[in-house]
Amino acid sequence: MTGYTTVVFDLDGTLLDTIEDLHLTLNHALESGGLPPRTFAEAQAFVGNGIRRLVERAVPGSTSPEATDAVFAEFNRWYAQHCNDHTKAYDGIIELVDSLRSEGRRVAVVSNKSDYAVQDLVDIYFPGVFDAVAGVREGIARKPARDMVDLALEKMGPEAVADAREGRAAYVGDSEVDIATARSAKMPCISVSWGFRSVPQLHEAGATRIVATPAELGAAIREG
Repeated sequence: MTGYTTVVFDLDGTLLDTIEDLHLTLNHALESGGLPPRTFAEAQAFVGNGIRRLVERAVPGSTSPEATDAVFAEFNRWYAQHCNDHTKAYDGIIELVDSLRSEGRRVAVVSNKSDYAVQDLVDIYFPGVFDAVAGVREGIARKPARDMVDLALEKMGPEAVADAREGRAAYVGDSEVDIATARSAKMPCISVSWGFRSVPQLHEAGATRIVATPAELGAAIREG
C-alpha cells in the first residue's frame, strides 16, 4: 500500500460542518445568562480550542467566573440535545473515509469538542468506520497537545504507533490548532480549505499542504 497508512482526522470543519449548531447553541447559552449574542463570523473565529474556550472567548470581558461557568453548563446541556440540528458531513467526505478504510488504512478522529458530542456525531455519520475516536475528557490535554493523538494511535494498535514514528501517518485538519497539533505529534499535516479558516489564515499558521476537495485529500493521502 502506498501513501499514509494511518490517518488522524479533526472533526469540526474537516469531516463535519458543525458551525451553525455551535453558533446557535452559543447564542442560546449567552442569552440564557443575559449576555449579548455573537455573530456567525465571531463564532467561527472562536472555535477550535474546545467548548470551554469558545465560551470564554464569547462572553464579555467583564463576565464573572461564575457567570462564565453557567454559560458553559447551559451550552453543554443544550448542545447535547441539539448538536445535529443543522450539522452535515461535507460533500464526498463520508465516501472518502469509507474508501480509505476499505483499502486497509487505519483512520481515527481526534477533536477538541466535548467527548459526548464527538461520539454521538461520529456514530451518526460514520457508524463503525473509525478505529479510534477521541474528544475532550478529564485527564487528557486537548489539542494542540499531542496527548489525544497518542491516545488514538495507541487504541489503533502498535502498527499505528509505528506508522506515526516512521512517517506513514498523517494528520488532517482545518485550522491553526490542527497544524500545531500535527507539529506536536511530529506528523505531517494536510490542511483542508473548506473548513472554518481561510487559505490565507492556514498559510499564516504554517500550512505546507492545503487541499480544496475530498478528492484532493484522498489523492494526498494515497500519494503520501
